[in-house]
Amino acid sequence: MILFRRRTQETPLDIVKKYAEEKLVVSSPAFGNGERIPDKYTCVGPDVSPPLTISNVPDEAVELALVMYDPDAPIGVFYHWTLYSIPRETRSLPENIPKEEVTEYGVQGRNDFGRIGYGGPCPPRGHGTHRYYFLILALNSEIGLAPGVSAKEFLRAIEGKVIGYGVLMGTYSR
Repeated sequence: MILFRRRTQETPLDIVKKYAEEKLVVSSPAFGNGERIPDKYTCVGPDVSPPLTISNVPDEAVELALVMYDPDAPIGVFYHWTLYSIPRETRSLPENIPKEEVTEYGVQGRNDFGRIGYGGPCPPRGHGTHRYYFLILALNSEIGLAPGVSAKEFLRAIEGKVIGYGVLMGTYSR
């Protein structure tokens, strides 16, 4: 019996690599690139967003955006967080950004859990290690999206506007 049918999908990183260069540097004091994400930032813990730092933002960036996703989900790419209309001068995002549509850090979309804001890693038990990408995008114009859009609406809105990106990847399993 097949419980899940895996869809093949291009990830946001696959798409932006075609049109933009990796210029930004994204890191976190909570975990390193390729390291396990602490439980605090997952469904096993309090499920708060991790702190992120951003550097090397291109001078021509008008605003920044973030999308976090899991390409290893049984049903295909699963979107955990979109944060957009981030002011271009932002160089860090603190831990535990409120799960509200509009914050001082930007506007948040609806994740694939159906909620606004961050939804941390929560892979099926026994499904192995999943990768979680925190992709920060430098945009050449404002996208002007209303709060609460889906990740797919967000991705359509940034088409042709990405001038640079940076990525941090963490892992998690249950």
